[in-house]
Amino acid sequence: MHLVYADEKGQVYDHSELFGIARSGDTLVELLEDELIPLPAGATLVGLPNTRAIGMDPATGEMQALPAGHQAVGALLPQGFTRYYVPGYAKTDKTQLFPLFGYTAVVWKDGEFYVAAGRTDDPEPWNPERCDRKELEVQVDRLLTAYPENRLYQHLSNCALEYECLTASNTFLQRWEGAVPVSFACNAGCFGCISEQPDDSGFPAPQTRLKFKPTVEEVVDIMLEHLRTPESIISFGQGCEGEPSTQAPTIIEAIKRVRAQTSRGYININTNAGLTDHIRGITDAGLDLMRVSTISALDEHYNAYYRPRGYTLANVEKSLKYATDKGVYTSINYLVFPGVTDREEEIEAMIGFARRTGLKLIQMRNLNIDPDAYLSLIPKAQGEIYGMKTLLEIFRQELPDVVIGSYTHVPPATVR
Repeated sequence: MHLVYADEKGQVYDHSELFGIARSGDTLVELLEDELIPLPAGATLVGLPNTRAIGMDPATGEMQALPAGHQAVGALLPQGFTRYYVPGYAKTDKTQLFPLFGYTAVVWKDGEFYVAAGRTDDPEPWNPERCDRKELEVQVDRLLTAYPENRLYQHLSNCALEYECLTASNTFLQRWEGAVPVSFACNAGCFGCISEQPDDSGFPAPQTRLKFKPTVEEVVDIMLEHLRTPESIISFGQGCEGEPSTQAPTIIEAIKRVRAQTSRGYININTNAGLTDHIRGITDAGLDLMRVSTISALDEHYNAYYRPRGYTLANVEKSLKYATDKGVYTSINYLVFPGVTDREEEIEAMIGFARRTGLKLIQMRNLNIDPDAYLSLIPKAQGEIYGMKTLLEIFRQELPDVVIGSYTHVPPATVR
């Protein structure tokens, strides 16, 4: 399990003597064989800027930082895999924050790269290698030509071709889960927002947020085009927008018009669910699926990251329970981080939250964040840290009726 590092030109090497190590929270830890899997297809190796790689002398157990110019390396995992650890590193400039990605510990073992992660879903539907770029370009041209006045298709074409967003790409390829962004506003100020950051945040936002309010007609065009098969999903609430429920009147009217024309497929919303009255209206209009973003079921932790404006975690819980009681297939987009999510108090709180709201699915999503900045923001650990692998085992044991996955699914045995 040898240390992997990169030089200043980005060339990746394995160390001949030192073993790779990892981080859980802010603690350096030794990696175990049963916590490693081969680097998945679609994963990417990246250097961690302004760092020195740290390895372990297998003879003594001593941790050693490599000289300057030997950068730590992490893996960015595709959907379907949950990381167990962050790479081990030492920052050379603590004022510089990492780009907003989910870095996973990686080592060289038996002639190939391995990562500290486990599979929590079928990776194939969201494997970037399954997106044919030439076919995507053809379909983008086709739909832009068919709907020349639809600003949403123009916006999504940039998301698909420039940012290589798979959900936006699916909208043009008319498969699986497609995107229909509606909101330029948000009722939260997430610390790790990928589409909008304050100028002084230190985080470069990797995406551009939607800058206009779509019409109902623009939204309906996209929904009807995508909902052509029984298993198709069209989703409000993308990384390129704010909180979709702030545009509840548009969403409600669009759902009503679409359902007056077709019963095919599923209508989903990705939301923070803080605007309970808006969520009720959207649910009652004919919502099928709802995925609620959360990082914790503890108020102090949740508030530190989301910085909610005018709502509380109690509102989120009410929204979820209302939707579940109305027959909506509910899930959470659980932003997980090794050494935090697997704390004793976090596990207990989330189990209680899932039981009270009647959750059907927990989507384990690796949090895209600078580890040190995140850890300085949130409360310190109060109880034992169990490890991410053990956390998953606890969830499966304590929540036997809740699916553990990584992305939105068509509800079982309900394909229309």
